[in-house]
Parts: sequence; structure tokens; C-alpha cells
Amino acid sequence: MKKFGSILLVALVLVASSFTTKNENVHEIEADIVDLAVSQDFLSTLVAAVKAGDLVDVLKSDGPFTVFAPTNEAFAKLPAGTVENLLKPENKDKLVAVLTYHVVAGKVLSSDLKDGMKATTVQGSEITITLKDGKAMVNNATVTAADVMADNGVVHVIDTVILPPM
Repeated sequence: MKKFGSILLVALVLVASSFTTKNENVHEIEADIVDLAVSQDFLSTLVAAVKAGDLVDVLKSDGPFTVFAPTNEAFAKLPAGTVENLLKPENKDKLVAVLTYHVVAGKVLSSDLKDGMKATTVQGSEITITLKDGKAMVNNATVTAADVMADNGVVHVIDTVILPPM
């Protein structure tokens, strides 16, 4: 279970070196969003959560989707026991709510982001984008790698798990 507690905070250098670069801002890999995440060890907690939430087929569908993907380290920042509790079968609805709060329908590239922009997530609540000192933030999470292209959308790696209003 400890492996679940550390999934999504990775240095941009590590992320950039894991993908082929199409241009300086866009990374591309020939895979859907799930296969892309599976191919990156630093997203293993996210992958485990997506599997536990039965969201694999959804995120392998045509989309397009924009996924704000927290690293293993982002999950590790959550209070002790949070990830383990979310992965319990009786908490599946909460897990799905957290995961779908990280997904926006459509393909939103970093060049589309505007300061103060709001986007409705698949979960149904809004996230807020802010641009500060050349960095994009989603609620309280910083985008550490942007525009990782998948066959069915785009992934932006973030350093913090964002939680929907509950």
C-alpha cells in the first residue's frame, strides 16, 4: 500500500526525458492516456487508483480528454491513510469522484490556458487555472510537465492531488 502513497510529483527533467519531443512545449507518445500512464513509473499510484475505480475503459476510449495527472509524490503528500482508504471497495464512489475531478472533457493544451480560467471536470465541479511566474496551476497544484500528447487527449503532470468540494 505504501507504493500507492507516492505517485505523481516528478521533476520536469525526468518527465521530458521520458517522452519524445515534438516541439519545446509538446511531448508525444503513441499510446492512449492509460497506456501512457502505465509506461511511467512515477504515475504508478494513479494507475492503481484508476484500476481500482474501474476507469480504465473510460480513459482508453476515444475522448479526447485532458488529464491533470498527479505523480506518486503528489499522492504521498496526502494525509497518512488517505490513499489506502480511497482504495477500499466501500469508498469507490469517493475514489471515482477524486479521479474524475482530474479530468476535463476535450483537449486543453497549455497554450489554451488563461489566468482565472475555470473548467468543469468530468466529476462535475469546476477547477480554476491560474498562471503565475510562468507556471500554470490547477487549483493548488503546479503543472510540472505540460502537453504530453496521447492518442485520445493530453496529459499535464501535476505535483499535488486536487480534491473536489465534498
